[in-house]
Amino acid sequence: MTALIAAISLAGLVVLWILFPLLKGLEAPMSGDDVELNELLHRKKVALLGLRDAEYDFQSGKLEEEDYRALKGSLATEALAAMDEEARLLAQRASTGPEGRAGRRAEIEAEIAELRAELREGKICPSCGLPNARNARYCSDCGTELGRGTPASPTPATG
Repeated sequence: MTALIAAISLAGLVVLWILFPLLKGLEAPMSGDDVELNELLHRKKVALLGLRDAEYDFQSGKLEEEDYRALKGSLATEALAAMDEEARLLAQRASTGPEGRAGRRAEIEAEIAELRAELREGKICPSCGLPNARNARYCSDCGTELGRGTPASPTPATG
């Protein structure tokens, strides 16, 4: 009787564990948020797989040469169109917008400037002389406690 109750309880817990995301309304993130690029990659893959299958069917005698040439032409055109569109989209993204090189470079430069400012305002380790962040309690290099460390002197930024 005890084993039956334990088995039913365990089964109930498993069912609840499986249904928990549905009951809470949780959503799983999609693998890629870039729908347009994913669609182009899918079109290209389908066309290339179709070309491979057509070649196999022709070589095995399942497809006449005339049909093979027509199928090969249409699939090759589709694959090349998808590849051209993919290249155009990637080139457009690389040259414009916050995702482009210029935007990314500006983000990196801002982050570097922020880190330099934090280090200038930080503490110097009494043991190894390494500048550490202002709110650091221990040296990031040697581990020495920085409770009353020497404030870092302002040094000119090099870049």
